[in-house]
Amino acid sequence: GELRMARANWDTGYFQAAIFEDLLTELGYDVTVVGDLGADVFYQAVSEGEDVDLWANGWLPLHGVFLTDEDVLGRAIPVGFQVRAGALQGYLIDKATADEFGITSIAQMADPEIAALFDTDGDGAANLTGCNDGWGCAVEINENHLPNFELEDAINHVQGDYALLMSETLNRFERGESVFFYTWTPNWTINEMVPGEDVVWLTTPDVEGVEPVEGVAGCTEDPCQMGFIGSDIRAVANVDFLRANPAVAALLSVVEIPLGDIAAQNVLMQEGEDSDDDIQDQAAEWIDDNRDLADEWVAFAMENADNTELVEEFITEWLDTAAAMDMQ
Repeated sequence: GELRMARANWDTGYFQAAIFEDLLTELGYDVTVVGDLGADVFYQAVSEGEDVDLWANGWLPLHGVFLTDEDVLGRAIPVGFQVRAGALQGYLIDKATADEFGITSIAQMADPEIAALFDTDGDGAANLTGCNDGWGCAVEINENHLPNFELEDAINHVQGDYALLMSETLNRFERGESVFFYTWTPNWTINEMVPGEDVVWLTTPDVEGVEPVEGVAGCTEDPCQMGFIGSDIRAVANVDFLRANPAVAALLSVVEIPLGDIAAQNVLMQEGEDSDDDIQDQAAEWIDDNRDLADEWVAFAMENADNTELVEEFITEWLDTAAAMDMQ
């Protein structure tokens, strides 16, 4: 059958997308990659199901705001856990500035003298290298964190092309300048600027529903209140498509990709192996290295090719989770 798959417009997710594309091809599907989409565009499109059937790049609960939208809820669901709760996100500054000025929390940006250390355009506010428009983290930072922490005047959230902005931020860091940025794991950024050695994670004021995380390397406190819940990376697919293709649902439900493998591939991309051909080769090599697992996953999918009950289980499970998230 035909399958139309989107890819997220953050490059740290390209590798997983390529692995899923290969596995779905092995399952017998003719896979078309329809383009790189932001989260806001993807969730609307996948719920309609006219142009795209799925992607491998869901972040939960971060993308809950999109998945529980009344136009999307029940029409698209997350399936499986390719990375479970390993995806951290938060705010970092360079360690040299943190040590010199005793900065441990983003709340300290309310002090004009602290904010001025990270001011790159001369207006007195700290410049935070942040999230593209249309990403879940952009909504969280702009609508929740900055207003709730009373930092809207103290911090400018610099938005654009994240990869380009972070390259500029890395250049500033390498010149010995103070830097202030948002990132997530896995990501090349913290291979280049290592938490605990080059940079530190800042704590945030308490955020409702967000528990501090224990043992975060390079955080200024342990446990570390990062302001964001650790996310599961999950495939997300159109419900009608899954009902018609239970084998796909079964495959999505079992694929797991170790965080360390994703991080290692992200470093290769940062070092220049970042063409689509490179990424396809890296995905194919990963599948070869994990051939026994891949064979098990594809066999499981084929065994469940007519198992519509499995799909209904996944749908019910997600609707229960969404209700519990109380985000509707």
